[in-house]
Formats: sequence, structure tokens, C-alpha cells
Amino acid sequence: MEQVQSFPIKLTDLEHYRKEATRYLISSSWEQSARARNKDGADNENILLFLSKATGGADGQKSETFSSFKNLMKRLLPNAIALPPALSHTTYALQEAIAIGNWVRDSYYDSSGFTTLKEKQASLDSNGKRDFESKMQTGTSFMLFSIASFTIHHLRSFASNDLSVMKNKFAGLPEISIMTPSKGIACALHYYNKYLNHPDVIQSESDVVDLTIVFFEGLIEEINHRKASLQFTETVTDRTYKLEKSEFVIAGWDNFSQDNTTSVEFNKIRFEQIVGNKDAKHFARRLTERMLSYDFAEKKNPFQELGGFMPVFMGYGIPGTGKSMLIAAIATKLKEHADELNIPFLFHPMPDTLISTFQGGSAERMVEWMKPLSDPTRLIFAPIDDAENNLQERTQQGVSAGVKEVIGVFLRYTEGAYAVNYGNSSVGLFTNLPEMLDKAVISRIQGRFKIDGAQTVNDFIDQDYIWLNKFEDTMPGFVNLQNPEYNFLSDQKMLKNLGEVLDGNIEAKEAAVIKALNNAEQQSSKDNHAFYANLYKEMQKDFPFFSSRDVRNIQSAIALRLTDFDLEPDWLDNPEKFIQKDYTTKFNMLKDLMQQNMKGLSFSEIRLQEVLRYLDNYATIADTDFKRKVDEQVMRNKVIETAHKRNL
Repeated sequence: MEQVQSFPIKLTDLEHYRKEATRYLISSSWEQSARARNKDGADNENILLFLSKATGGADGQKSETFSSFKNLMKRLLPNAIALPPALSHTTYALQEAIAIGNWVRDSYYDSSGFTTLKEKQASLDSNGKRDFESKMQTGTSFMLFSIASFTIHHLRSFASNDLSVMKNKFAGLPEISIMTPSKGIACALHYYNKYLNHPDVIQSESDVVDLTIVFFEGLIEEINHRKASLQFTETVTDRTYKLEKSEFVIAGWDNFSQDNTTSVEFNKIRFEQIVGNKDAKHFARRLTERMLSYDFAEKKNPFQELGGFMPVFMGYGIPGTGKSMLIAAIATKLKEHADELNIPFLFHPMPDTLISTFQGGSAERMVEWMKPLSDPTRLIFAPIDDAENNLQERTQQGVSAGVKEVIGVFLRYTEGAYAVNYGNSSVGLFTNLPEMLDKAVISRIQGRFKIDGAQTVNDFIDQDYIWLNKFEDTMPGFVNLQNPEYNFLSDQKMLKNLGEVLDGNIEAKEAAVIKALNNAEQQSSKDNHAFYANLYKEMQKDFPFFSSRDVRNIQSAIALRLTDFDLEPDWLDNPEKFIQKDYTTKFNMLKDLMQQNMKGLSFSEIRLQEVLRYLDNYATIADTDFKRKVDEQVMRNKVIETAHKRNL
């Protein structure tokens, strides 16, 4: 496997490069090629002619970006005494972007051997000169890509939501230069300034930010067109760069930070504040530990090999049992550890406004929501609350075309050509009505747990205790009730492993599963592999949609039980002890823990327990919709009968 290395871009190392960037923004010179001056402007002739119009002499055309911003300020805001926010953000982004780009360029030069070639430039033979020129062009291209990527990353949050107007004004770049770094920057800034100085393009302060994003997106597109012809790109694709104290990352030619996907704000909740839900809290804690085990250098997770990672899971239960609190608790746990470890984290819930009334609009929005889940440069938690709203059973009457589009995209991105998961992202479906979810969607779910809220007397005592503490904090002594003979919150401790809540129970509960189990036992004993094959076949008789994917999900659930162990207490608190280890070391450390955990466990018992848990859950969901319809019909009959009696 290709080794991927990670390098930090330290802010202190950029100081020298910032001075160089300032010089470019004050003044740079570019001499247009004849081809650019004569470029056909059929689509946007007036702008292209303006871009190509020569204003300099034989030494080239001068571009002064700072002066352009000052002139814009005078034209747009004649009474302003300082650069307005949009212009200020843009100048900072450009200066920092050029500094980062030049730092990345030098990093490429050192790692590719270009620096050595430059030292021997005078004595190079023809092959050496060819390599020198090729590496300079690749380094220049990567520098421009980095400049454009950071500019877009920094300005995206200040831009308009809809860039279509600016994109219509944008006529492209007549040319780009990758011959040398200085020419590359000078050429890009030359045409950027041409756009800035065009009165039809920039008519307001906000247009400056919008143009800058559209322009540098165009620059990336131009570089992508030339990528295939570049040589010596191994030291571009074998490493990742992350800017210190920032979420900006460049992973080879891929820059996932250039989209506008940023973490959504959420209320911080700790698992201790959630009453009951032992199974759900245990699953959530395991999920966070497994995601934090992701190796950014190798772009994979050792728990994927061990079998304990769930890219898609579901939590379900009646309303008011803590689903939203659980979502916030998972996000809180991940965010706190990510901040401590300086790891990028994205909290990426599905928006409520995903379904569009326009044909194809919902699919387009769903694709945009799913795309960041393939980003290997950060940890991603993507909850779908009230999942039945957007992932409803497609065969039901009245289901909109938009829902069908969303489900189609979801299925492609969770198992198919687009389903790339490095072990750093997980989609969680949370629902009150699991039986209303589309059957194909349910089949993608590899881990599931019930969110049943408070269930015992002690649970309800603890729920009151958490509430009453708010009064006690503000008005001590106000709550004068006698305390029970119970240590508050002692029942809310996290489980050591799932076996504690299952308590060795290996029995089916649903009638259909019990029948399938009895029939399978008549054909073979439970210690024979054929028993499970017969059991699955019996299930298919009552549930035709039960498939091989369900069997794979059962196998994943068994693997999750086998990896149901705690990480050592200080592994997450002291990153050098685990998180920062290389992938092979982390994998071996986890494998040792797994072997220790399996002592005393019976594989056959775990397998049977997980098989029956899954089948019971499957039968419950499949049968609940029918029972709900029966209950509704019974209630309607009661209403009619009561109304008839009152009329007598």
C-alpha cells in the first residue's frame, strides 16, 4: 500500500513567505502571450477583450492588487477610511494563500529532488535539464493549486450562498503559466486584477469575495486539466498538509476544505446527563473510541480490519427517550477529543430542507450532503434525525419523488461505486418509526440499538435529580424533599461491555423468529454451521426481503461484540501512547486487547445471541407497521361505535 505522510504547516514558518506574498500583491509583472491577446471571446466578448487588452510595454503589464482594492474602495465606498470587511478578508486570504503556496512549493522541491538539481543546474545534461523543467512545472502547479485552495477555504463563509450570477460573469482565464513560480503567480494575479477592475463584474463590496472564489475555482479547474501531463507527482500524492490551528488540509491534489462544509453548532451534552439508555450509550461510546482510532497517515482505521466499525448505524425508540441528546453527546465526545488532539472534526447533520420540489433538486442536494463523508482528512459524524422523513419506504402511497431521489443517492453512497469509507466517518439514523424506513435503507444499517429512555425507578429518580439540581444551584435549600436510599446517578454509569446489559440472554422474543428457530433446530443442531443457514432460509419464508446483506450485517454485529473492549484509560488522554503511533503499532495494540477480551467468551454463544438479537429486531420492525395500521383501524371502529351509541 502507498505510504501517505502527514506534514504540519506551522504558522511561524510562514513569516518569511508572507513578505514574499506582500511583494507580489504590491506589484507583479506579466507579459501576455500572443495567443491570450487574440483569444476568441464569443461567449463573453466584452470581458475577454478587457482581460486581453494590453496596457503595459515590452516589459509586461503591471498588476497591483493592493492598489486595485484601494481603487475599488474609492469607487464603491467613497467615504470609507479603512478597507471594508469584504476587501479586508480578501486581502488577508490572498496574502496567506500565496505564503502557504510558496511553502508547499519549497516542500515539494526538497522532497522531489528539485533542490539538488537546482544546485547542479550549470552542469546538468539534457536528461537532467528535462527533469529540472518538469519538476519546476509540477511544483508551480501544486503551488497554484494550494494558493487557490486556501483562498476558497478562507473566503467561503463570507461569500454569497448563490454564486450563479458571478459565474455567469466569469469568462475564464485566457491563460495560466506553470513555467516558473514567479510567472505562475504573476499571471494569475494579472487576470484576477483585470476582473477586479472591470466595472460590470464588481458592482458591490460582496462581489469582490464572490469573484475571488469563482476566479480561483476556475484556476483549480485549469490546473486539473493539466494534471495528467505533469511528471514527478509522487511527492504530491503521497503526503497530506494541514495548516496549524486550522481545518485547512491539502491531501495531494484533493482539497476537501474548498467546499463550504463546516461543523454545525450543537448543545454540549455528556453521556452522564442521559438517563437510562444503557445499550445506546454503550454503543455511542464505542463509536467515538473507534473513530478516534482512525489513522490519518494511512487513511484507514484498524477497527475496520478487526471488524468493529459501523459506517451506518441506527438508534430507534418512542418520542422523548433521548435521541437528540444522544446525538449531541456523541458530537460532544468527538469534538472534545478532536480539539485536544488537534484533529479536524465535522459535525454534519442532514439538513431539514433537503427535499426539493424541483425534479432532480433533491438528488443534487443529497449528493452535496453525502460528498464530505468521503473526505479522509477529518473525523465526520453525520446524524440523520427523524430519518423516516427523508428515507421513508418508497412503495408507500404518496411518497414524493424527492424522497425517492434522496434514497437513491443514499444507497449509492453507502454501498456501491461511491461508497468510500476510510473508517473516519459514520452516518447515524435516529427515528421514532423504524418500520417506516425504506427496506433497502434498513439493509444498509450495520449496527442498531434501542433508545428506550428511563425504565426503572432509579432512572426516574436520577432524571428528577438532574432537574432539581438546577434549583439547588440557584436557590440552595429550596428543594426540601427527603433523599431516597440510593446513590444518585449510580445506575447511570457506563457499561463495561454489552454482556452486562444482555445478561447472557439467548432467547428469541418475536413469534416469527421463534418459529424459524424451531424449524431450523429440527434440521440441524446449533453447533453445526448448517443451523444458521437453515435459520436464515426459514426467515426468508416469512420475510422475503431478508437477504445476504442482512447476513453480512449479522456478521458485522458479531465482530462488534468481539471488539467490545475498552481502550486503555490513558490512550486517548495521552496521544503519544496510542493515537500518534503508526498504523501497524496501533493495529497490534488493539489486536492484543481483543485477544485479552475474548478470554472466557464463547464464540458460539455470542454468535447465537447476536443472530437472535438481529432477527428479533428485524421481525419487530417488519411487523410494527402492520400492527400500527391494525391499531388505527381498531380505534376508528371504536370511534364509530361510540358515536353510534350516542345517537341512540
